[in-house]
Amino acid sequence: MQGLDSETTATDTSDRSDTSDRSDRSGTSEASGRSHTTGGPGRDLSPLLAGAATAVAGIGAVLALTGSDSPLRAPFTLFFLLAAPAAAIGAALSGLDPFARGVASLAGAVVADMLIAQGMLALNRWSAAGGTAAVAAFSAGTLLLVLMVRRRRGRAVRGRES
Repeated sequence: MQGLDSETTATDTSDRSDTSDRSDRSGTSEASGRSHTTGGPGRDLSPLLAGAATAVAGIGAVLALTGSDSPLRAPFTLFFLLAAPAAAIGAALSGLDPFARGVASLAGAVVADMLIAQGMLALNRWSAAGGTAAVAAFSAGTLLLVLMVRRRRGRAVRGRES
């Protein structure tokens, strides 16, 4: 039993750490309360990546709608067909943690694309340009619905506070 006690003591002391070395996500030290910058080369990369993704998706939609014979048409259009509904569904799932939101929105995007394609095939109205336009309309409608619900919720909360 003495060996077990020494192992427990060793893990207890290794788990302790100085709180002055830890910092929270806001960049303030717990011990001093002072703000410090945690800059680095990849700190401001997410807006750049979001802009690049939007540009690639937009180019994919334009290439599909115009019927271009570009070799970039297929990958850019596929990116648009996944990214546009995923962004709209992800905006609606704002209460989830980021990983769960990403998985659910990507799965929802695949389901939305499949349902749109199946509906267009059942109605004998399938075309690549029509499918792209239908996915764009679905994504825009979902985003507008999310914005309207959030605006209404914000007004209701402000009305109760008054």
